[in-house]
Amino acid sequence: MHKEYLTVSNIVGPLVVVEKIADVKYNELVEIEDSRGNIRRGTVLEVSTEQAVVQVFEGTVGLDIDKSRVRFLGRAQQLPVSEEIIGRVFDGSGRPRDNGPQIIARRRLDINGSPINPDARDYPSEFIQTGISAIDGMNPLVRGQKLPIFSASGLPHPRIAAQIARQAKVLGKEEKFAVVFGAMGITFEEANFFIEDFRNTGALERAVLFLNLANEPAIERIATPRLALTCAEYLAFELDMHVLVILVDMTFYAEALREISAARKEIPGRRGYPGYLYTDLATMYERAGRIKDKQGSITMIPILSMPEDDKTHPIPDLTGYITEGQIILSRELHRKGIYPPIDVLPSLSRLKDKGIGADKTREDHADVLNQLFACYARGKEARELALILGEAALTDLDQLYLKFADQFETDFVRQGEFVARSIEETIDIGWKLMRTLPKKELKRIRPEYLEKYY
Repeated sequence: MHKEYLTVSNIVGPLVVVEKIADVKYNELVEIEDSRGNIRRGTVLEVSTEQAVVQVFEGTVGLDIDKSRVRFLGRAQQLPVSEEIIGRVFDGSGRPRDNGPQIIARRRLDINGSPINPDARDYPSEFIQTGISAIDGMNPLVRGQKLPIFSASGLPHPRIAAQIARQAKVLGKEEKFAVVFGAMGITFEEANFFIEDFRNTGALERAVLFLNLANEPAIERIATPRLALTCAEYLAFELDMHVLVILVDMTFYAEALREISAARKEIPGRRGYPGYLYTDLATMYERAGRIKDKQGSITMIPILSMPEDDKTHPIPDLTGYITEGQIILSRELHRKGIYPPIDVLPSLSRLKDKGIGADKTREDHADVLNQLFACYARGKEARELALILGEAALTDLDQLYLKFADQFETDFVRQGEFVARSIEETIDIGWKLMRTLPKKELKRIRPEYLEKYY
């Protein structure tokens, strides 16, 4: 039987202080019963010999210091898992949101998990096709990689997230593939968009959704990505599936962390975020990857909106240190009406060379990628020159490059929201663009590929 305490001494924001306690552990799950008999859940944030600080998931509005009963449950927050979890929609605390039955648990897993031991990691080496040319062609995603998308407010990152979730697949192998989708602090409209989109396109049959809405407690936002990753670990390392984890908006997660840190009166770090933001993000990002001798894998796409479009802001800055590259969305392309507005020049996938080439994508992929990159960069330089000096001042070759840059944006980067391009189609579009330039300009492509494809 769990001990019950009536010794609440203080309530501050989402925190409740309980005095005269015994045998309470950090991170332990707590139930708080208010005077009307309603039960709220919380978790132990701090514990000393005399008192425990409890963070309440549902918030503390209406709690009475004298009449609240506190029970410590002796375990951390857990997620019940079984094969039936696929195709379901949950809230940010892991309760069903789709009016379906509770999950009958095969196992109950602690949501805090643990990062993968570096020695047990296997090197990511297999290409994942997202069906989006600007990613597959220029900054390919490799199985077991962490590749964040840096967006900004008002850019269509929820639509890109839904598109990747619908289209992503491992090429050439008929392997079990699942998508775990965790959303934090999203609006009711966005949640509805994701659920309807997954349902209507049939993507829900291989997906698990965890949705925490903007009007739900901030503390729940801390648990949502951990629930998603715990679910992914079960699917990947126990059911041998290849799991793509998409987490939308890590910025709201970090803000919830800042809010709770302020309530605990911790010393703030850069821009008011707690000093342990880096460590905290790493405890989640490092749960993705591949493990030696295991079939399954976890590939991760965290999506974050950069406050004030600033990539030196602590959240994108620290995320960039922990992950293997970044895909950057551009407001300029969005203004031109290009979807998806992916800016390929500052984007980077650090593992791209490991997942492309013969037998993986196509033999000429690496050369095409480098050549397109060089030509597009030169075309953008020509565009800047034309703005300053006027187009008449450009040489004939510069004008070709300028045209190339415009065509690259409209034919290669731009594609429909429901268009999934195969990697062959993507590379062929690249060749079609390069044929607008003289053959001698294509210095980054091996002669044998020029003969074969030009």
